[in-house]
Amino acid sequence: MKRLAIAALAVLAVAAPAVTVTAWGNTGHRLIGVAAMRALPSDLPAFLLTPGAIADVGELAREPDRWKGAGQPHDRERDTAHFVDLDDEGRVYDQRGMAITELPRLKSEYDAALTQAGLKVDDAGYLPYAMMDAWQQLGRDFAYWRVLTAAEKRETNLERQAWYKADRVRREALILRDIGVLGHYVGDGSQPHHTSIHFNGWGDFPNPEGFTNSRQTHGQFEGAFTSRVARLDTVEAAMAPLNIDGFDVKARTVSYLTTTLGTVIPFYRLEKQGGFRDVDPRGAAFVNERLAAGAAELRDFITASWRASATASIGWPAVKVAEVEAGTVDPWKSMIGDD
Repeated sequence: MKRLAIAALAVLAVAAPAVTVTAWGNTGHRLIGVAAMRALPSDLPAFLLTPGAIADVGELAREPDRWKGAGQPHDRERDTAHFVDLDDEGRVYDQRGMAITELPRLKSEYDAALTQAGLKVDDAGYLPYAMMDAWQQLGRDFAYWRVLTAAEKRETNLERQAWYKADRVRREALILRDIGVLGHYVGDGSQPHHTSIHFNGWGDFPNPEGFTNSRQTHGQFEGAFTSRVARLDTVEAAMAPLNIDGFDVKARTVSYLTTTLGTVIPFYRLEKQGGFRDVDPRGAAFVNERLAAGAAELRDFITASWRASATASIGWPAVKVAEVEAGTVDPWKSMIGDD
């Protein structure tokens, strides 16, 4: 509830956007989206590699923060997607919660397990499921785009060809939007405060190192400070190489969030040492490294989704993407959706 209250205050803080607590703020989310898109491999669809698409994803990566304030149940259901509060041992919220490595298959099962343990999903958050859901949605988008593109090239009936083209154009707009949403949650996952119970100052926990308990810690770090020191060229230079061998979305999500959790204590140590003052280069390096981690992960998620879509089946009756692309199946009935 405390975290949701912080988010609610951020929505009201329109006069001071630099200190809102909407994970990375506008600058960070834009940079993650743009850097990821600029780093996509050349075998992805050409429309994704254009300057316009890259800029659009940068803007659309802000979208889940802009959804806030619509009312209930919308806000409560969606706002908790931006974080998962893990304790120092990697358990959801506290020792009553499951280890992040033991997440149930479904979010409904996750909700039920937390409730049974006496915890509230509103307090714990469900960022891992938001990331996995967004990745799977993008995979459906890509599968349909593949089929539409292949069918448009082969179709000799001009009326059908025009429908395939129009639907492909619609699908391309959806893909950019859905990459933006995916990018937002992946970006949230690179911000230390979005993976930890210590999300805005150390909090009411044992604090042997005397870390700050300022309630401005979160907003000042990801807002005003990040907007001053984040640089696209620095982020791009710090991005890890493409790594999607054996990609499994659940395992990858867990590994990614666990890595980010490991940066929480280094953040607080650096803050205590004054590293997030403007003249200290250590703070800028920390910010750009975290943004680079988010951008590299988003690039990998997009690329893995695209390549996995080649083996998908879509539509009703179902058709295999590979067979449509090979020209052995006519997808018209499946795509048009006539009952």
